[in-house]
Parts: sequence; structure tokens; C-alpha cells
Amino acid sequence: MVWGGDKIAHFKGIETDQKNIGESWELSAYPDMESTVENGPLAGRSISSLVKEFKDQLVGKHVYEQNGDSFPLLFKFIDAKADLSIQVHPDDALAQKAHGEGSLGKTEMWYVMGAEPGAKLYSGLSRKITPEEYAAKVADGTITDVLACYPVHPGDVFFLPAGRIHAICSGCFVAEIQQNSDLTYRIFDYGRLGLDGKPRQLHTDLAKQAIDYTVHQSYRTPYTPQENEEVELVSCKYFTTSLYDLTLPYAKDLSETDSFMAVMCLAGSGTLEVDGEEIDICQGETVLIPATADDLCMVPDGGMKVLTTYIR
Repeated sequence: MVWGGDKIAHFKGIETDQKNIGESWELSAYPDMESTVENGPLAGRSISSLVKEFKDQLVGKHVYEQNGDSFPLLFKFIDAKADLSIQVHPDDALAQKAHGEGSLGKTEMWYVMGAEPGAKLYSGLSRKITPEEYAAKVADGTITDVLACYPVHPGDVFFLPAGRIHAICSGCFVAEIQQNSDLTYRIFDYGRLGLDGKPRQLHTDLAKQAIDYTVHQSYRTPYTPQENEEVELVSCKYFTTSLYDLTLPYAKDLSETDSFMAVMCLAGSGTLEVDGEEIDICQGETVLIPATADDLCMVPDGGMKVLTTYIR
């Protein structure tokens, strides 16, 4: 990962390779999983230490006022090798009530980068149920019967506000953007055993409180793909994310943004020109641009697909 602007630093991603999932925490300030600078004068420095030193110069004035020295978002690439557990995340209010002041909920989004034939995921409820029905279906192992299930293809987008039941299934490769929180309530794990030979812990009662039982007609996030244009995918209080499918250079004015901007490269390669500095980027890399930047030009090398994220 790269931080561009007044200083340029390469960050080390944190890769995890577990039984059912391969993850790269691309830009993370989560405790014990922090990204650190790889080389140059800032070598060995964590994201958190940079926020503490550069404050609003790095993250933006309104972002710093809201979050202080905490970097507010977490960026991941996730490669599901098997069906991941059915889960839900609390909102900020429940997180603080259940886990103490300062705890954060978790609103997130997925952009599907790759999908094997037959790949699917779960997002939301397919029909109205009560909290009591939910608990009964967890107990008898039929909770997936009332979940909305989607076959997925590259380019699909799902917004997952806190409270929405969800799960990534085998064969899905996604980019994930989320609040800087790892609070997860596991609802159902298909009866699998953990490394200790016992079923993994479920959080049935906490999840019962966290779930939004509202039923929506569709949980897929619609958008119209366009080449060489900004296509806004998700905008919420926690982040705004846009897609760029580029074959031509695209210039973006950042002077009024008052926020850092993260650029995740989904496909291809190219160069980011930030206030006259050039930063190479290729598939699987993430660039962090500080709030002091005024101009960004994304120059594809033949073709490049990226996500940009900032806090509005």
C-alpha cells in the first residue's frame, strides 16, 4: 500500500490464510493488525502513528473532528475458499451498549472482483420473521431458508449496513470496505468444528438484538457501468465509494474534499498523479492519498479498474 502526497510511503499489507478464507488487510489501523510503512523515511511507522502526527493533514478536518487519532476505515481483499459463517454486525449504539464506550459497529460493502461458476452469497432476509423465529431457526439449523441468496458475478455490489445478515460463500473474491471494527456476531456455521475439535461459538442472543428484521425487495446495489466516468456505488455516513473503469486518463479535483482518499486497484495497472507526484499502482494494491492533496489524475496503462473511497 502507498500513502501519496507530501510524503510517499509504501505500506505492508497484512495477509491471513486461514482454513476457509484468504484475506489481505490492505489498509488497517485495527489493533494488532496495523499496516506499517515498508520503506523510506517513515519505515516501520503504523497508520495510527501517522494519523497522530499528521492529524487532519492526513485524514481531513471533519474526519479528524469525528474520529480523532483513530483511522476510521478498514480495506480488505477476501478470497473465500469455503462458505463463511452466517453473521451480522451491530450498529454503533449496540456496540457501545454491549462492548463499552468507544466500541464501533460495522457497516460495510462488497465489490465482487471474481466469482467461480455457481458462486453465491447471502444478504438480508427473504421473508419477514420475528426474533423468536430467528432463534428457533438457528437452533434447528434452518436459518439459511429465510435468507436472500444471490448468484454473483464480477462487478456485483452489495451494501451491508449494520444489522443486515450476510455471508460470503465459496468461490467469491471480493473487495471489502468497512468501518474500522471487527465486531462480528456469528449466527450459524454449518455445524463445522473449530481447530479445537468443538463447534465454534455462536452469538445467538447478541445477534438477535443486532438484526434488522426489515425485508427489502432486493439487497443487490444497482448501478450502471460506464467507461471513463465516475460511477458512485455507495454513499453513507461512514464512506462514499465510486468505481472507475478507465481506458483514458481521468482527472479529479480533491481541493474541496476535506478527506483522505483510498484507491483500490481491482484490475489492470497504471499511474496515479497526485499534486505532481507519480505513484504506480496495479491490481491488488491500495493507495492512500492524504487530505492535503488538491489534484488526482488516474492514468491507466491500457486499462485499469479502481475503487475510490473517502468520507463525505
